[in-house]
Amino acid sequence: MTTASFSPRLKQKEVLAFRRGRMGVSAVPGSGKTWTLSLLAANLLLENRVTEDQEVLVVTLTNSAVDNFVHRVDGFLKESGRKHILVPNYRVRTLHGLAHDIVRERPSLVGLAESFSIIDERAAAGIRSEVARAWLLTHPDELDEYLDPTLDESRAAWVLREKIPELLDEIALSFIRTAKDLRLTPEILRQRLDEIPFSLPLVEMGWNIYHDYQRALAYRGAVDFDDLIRLALIALNEDKELLQGLRNRWPYILEDEAQDSSQLQEQILTLLVGEDGNWVRVGDPNQAIYETFTTASPEHLRRFMASPFVQKGELPNSGRSTQSIIWLANRLVKWVMEEHPLADVRDALVSPPEIEPTPPGDPQPNPPDNPRGIHLIGTKFTAADEIVQVVKSLGKWLPDHPDHTVAILAPTNKRAFEFTDALKNHGLPYNDSLLRSSSSTRTTAGMLGNVLNYLANPDSASRLARALEVWQRTNEDDSQEKEANKQSLALVRKCRQVEDYLWPRHSYDWLEELELQSTNPPLYEHLESFRQIVRRWLGTVLLPIDQIVLTLSQDLFKTPTDLAIAHKLAVLLRQASELKPDWRLAELTQELAIIARNERRFLGFSEDDTGFDPERYRGVVVVATMHKAKGLEWDRVYLVSVNNYDFPTGMPYDQFISEKWYLQERVNLEAETRAQLTALFPERQIDTGRRDPRQWPEPGEATAGSRLDYIRERLRLLYVGITRARQELVITWNTGQKGNLQPAVPFLALSELWEEHLHEPAG
Repeated sequence: MTTASFSPRLKQKEVLAFRRGRMGVSAVPGSGKTWTLSLLAANLLLENRVTEDQEVLVVTLTNSAVDNFVHRVDGFLKESGRKHILVPNYRVRTLHGLAHDIVRERPSLVGLAESFSIIDERAAAGIRSEVARAWLLTHPDELDEYLDPTLDESRAAWVLREKIPELLDEIALSFIRTAKDLRLTPEILRQRLDEIPFSLPLVEMGWNIYHDYQRALAYRGAVDFDDLIRLALIALNEDKELLQGLRNRWPYILEDEAQDSSQLQEQILTLLVGEDGNWVRVGDPNQAIYETFTTASPEHLRRFMASPFVQKGELPNSGRSTQSIIWLANRLVKWVMEEHPLADVRDALVSPPEIEPTPPGDPQPNPPDNPRGIHLIGTKFTAADEIVQVVKSLGKWLPDHPDHTVAILAPTNKRAFEFTDALKNHGLPYNDSLLRSSSSTRTTAGMLGNVLNYLANPDSASRLARALEVWQRTNEDDSQEKEANKQSLALVRKCRQVEDYLWPRHSYDWLEELELQSTNPPLYEHLESFRQIVRRWLGTVLLPIDQIVLTLSQDLFKTPTDLAIAHKLAVLLRQASELKPDWRLAELTQELAIIARNERRFLGFSEDDTGFDPERYRGVVVVATMHKAKGLEWDRVYLVSVNNYDFPTGMPYDQFISEKWYLQERVNLEAETRAQLTALFPERQIDTGRRDPRQWPEPGEATAGSRLDYIRERLRLLYVGITRARQELVITWNTGQKGNLQPAVPFLALSELWEEHLHEPAG
């Protein structure tokens, strides 16, 4: 769709009519909420609702969503023909980007130097892991009491050595995020712990790790992403002049994906809006699928929309899917609300609004209905058999649908990669960039890494040959050059003493001894040019790492995209060198190797990084997790592994990923620790109605509550998966690695309901 072809529906027009106050909008999957918010932002600008020194502020969830908003708002403004809008007064930010803007206004206000840095998630994880392991070394027996007493001595020793450090990392991450969401510094937390008349070993453990983690950040003059948000809120509360200035700057705030708002995000935006500001929050509580990984909760949006002072809006119409797929998604919501075996989780999905098809004459009509395109396969597959059957199905389907889009959506990265391996082995075309860094980013990182690897080991002929291979990629425009490059590589690999080539003595020059000047002048010139290039590279090794990378990139890359990615990688390596002052070139090179091997996702500038478009992969199987698929759509979708482990229902035989088999009664230590922390500060909690924040949690209560929250989230994840499909949907399940899993109860319920629906009398 283009801005020129976007024709608002009736319900979209009601949202577009907003001009003042507060509005909450429930938007079903595929309802065009981004288009609607983008047009609303453009209309506010075109009507001069903001002055020259003001902006419409759009807050969204991801960097790719930022790009989508900018593209669409710009499109609407250009389409209007209003030439006097030379500099559009709007700003699109993620929450982290907005927090950075706020803190940068006056960093000294929150105790930061002007030159403060922000560490990324990988660097933060490394510091946190080091701190947690240091604590474990000084408290080796602290967690022994939680181990399953039936473990034999050797098994228990293995668990303590291999599993407990991993568990401690998970607890530390959850504890620190929760503490920062509650705006608790280590000092505030320590004071409260000293005031209570009893001991809390789990919170004491969390405090120790949190304290040392924050001290490590302070030593580096850095903050993490969670700090950034916490400090932004502090700045707004502390400096009324700053707050008033930002309120004047942003008289309109449009919030996308509001179901994923955290407590801190809501508090920041509430402050920025003030009593007289204008705030539109658009989201779908049924698509809140990030609670497990973040402090987000759909309760914030639900509570906002229930306020009598908030205008209500709905975007119920979706042209994405067939009537049959819409029926299935709506029926899942109805089943959860009325028939789920656990009454406590019947609030996981809500209605209204139901998904409604588009009205007659809509420019984006629903695909023609095709009930035969829905397959809920009840066959009992092993984990391996499920892969075989899905790949076999695709092998038959792809040749007949070369112009269609298709995806396999798995619950976890691990399971998704098992499908990519099978597709590769069967020679079927696939794309897995939603699981990995983009290919262009990986290629750039790999090329730079190979050259840096040589510079770290300059006497290695094999590594010099790899560097030559990288350099030659820029010189392979025809078959003749490719052949010359092969000859060059073969010669360099045979060079016994690299210095005889690069820095020859008067008595011996390896290149001259080859006598190529007379026998093959072009090859001689090629190797001579490379010799000069390498000498220049070697001359940079004493420079800071970012300058080395930027120097190399000028010789290795031509396109603006590759040069931009190289610049981002240079910044990343500079940050790594600042965090690890003892690292030399070899260690820094490993950072690039990690990206090149897909072990870490790094945001580059390719289309895969800035906004994945399934339409670019017609006839190719896209493999992704259901989480990564949110906001995307395909003609045919396979939802796999819909069993009682990945989608538990709370049955006695269900298993939960957060409950470790090696702990007593499979207690969820992460949840228990977090619950004790929040119970210490009831005044900082928001009452969700599920439990009284003033009551102290009983042992095991947090584990039970975490189960319910996980069940709720997985129900919403299944809903998201179903609503990615436009025309055809295939759902399968498997018995897991041990062969003891069952089909998920929602899958069984939908299968039965779908069969009944197919046999209902027409009309």
